Amino acid sequence: MATTQAAKPKRTIVVCGVPDGLLSDDVMADILMIHFQKAKNKGGDVEDVAYPTSTEGVAYVTFEDERDAENVLRKGDHSLEDKRLLVGYPLKVSSYGKSIFTCVTCILNLSPFGEKYNLESLVQDFKKKFPNLSFGLLQSDGLISVQGPFLAISALQKDILLNIKHSLSEQHAARNLKASDHRPGTRQANSGLSSELKNNFVQNASKEEGLTVALDTDTYHYMRTFREEFYQRSLSGVSSYAAIDGQVTTIYLKSDSTKPGSRPLRHAKVRVEGLLAELYGFLRKERLSHEKSNNSEKRRRERACEMLRSQYPNVLVLAYPTHIDIIGSSSDIYEFAKQVNKMMGNVSREPWR
Repeated sequence: MATTQAAKPKRTIVVCGVPDGLLSDDVMADILMIHFQKAKNKGGDVEDVAYPTSTEGVAYVTFEDERDAENVLRKGDHSLEDKRLLVGYPLKVSSYGKSIFTCVTCILNLSPFGEKYNLESLVQDFKKKFPNLSFGLLQSDGLISVQGPFLAISALQKDILLNIKHSLSEQHAARNLKASDHRPGTRQANSGLSSELKNNFVQNASKEEGLTVALDTDTYHYMRTFREEFYQRSLSGVSSYAAIDGQVTTIYLKSDSTKPGSRPLRHAKVRVEGLLAELYGFLRKERLSHEKSNNSEKRRRERACEMLRSQYPNVLVLAYPTHIDIIGSSSDIYEFAKQVNKMMGNVSREPWR
């Protein structure tokens, strides 16, 4: 996101669900500006539209008046309609100032439901249950792209996991019932698993094996860098494993052998979620893009970030081939990004070596 966006969060909204690839970027930005200036959409004078952004399908709209941003957010759902678009596209809007994690994208795999559910109907149910999420097209292999606030995506994932677990329990019960109906002497098909393993699996499926905490991957990196000691204390009595899947990280919690039972798990989950709530309250992110930069400019930008680390000890710098993410408090990352841009604009005076 441009530095100007970080400077005026109260007048800026995040727009998810923008149809990418249909029209040129300039035309789509113009359509978005027109949409949010219309009175029927509760909008007003738009100062700037940032599109495209580093996140596919996301735009940032900054109004001249903070009240117009509030009115647009209060309206809730929007439908992007224009004669240059064949159909209307639902948009989800949220406040930029609430969190850096206002809009993330993840790919969900619904194939485990394939035998029992009509996946299209399942997606429609999810849309009704989670109205602030944007769902892409359901692929033939059961994959679907979902975009929206991180906490809503996390809630959706938990709902899916609960449904899968319930479905598995039903399947195990049905198989056990079928096995009990076999006549004596009838040979059962070999499934490749011993009866002992089967019994263990069915028994474990009914027990509380562990708990999970889903969080934004950037938050996870920040927590492990600047809150590691508190994080480890939060895990007292449990073991943990983190699985990073793009923008979403899942922490799996299990009781260790010295403190069995569900109480240590629940306490650890509450402590970790409390730490995350604190981080979500103040963390913001600024993205410095390498787009349209040659190798020399890219190296200068990376060098500038390295030089500034000591001045901003609470800012996390994550370097990627296409961009650099800086994460921290809004004031820190705004000043950090401003210093980087200043150094990039005066490279001849800097001792780049």
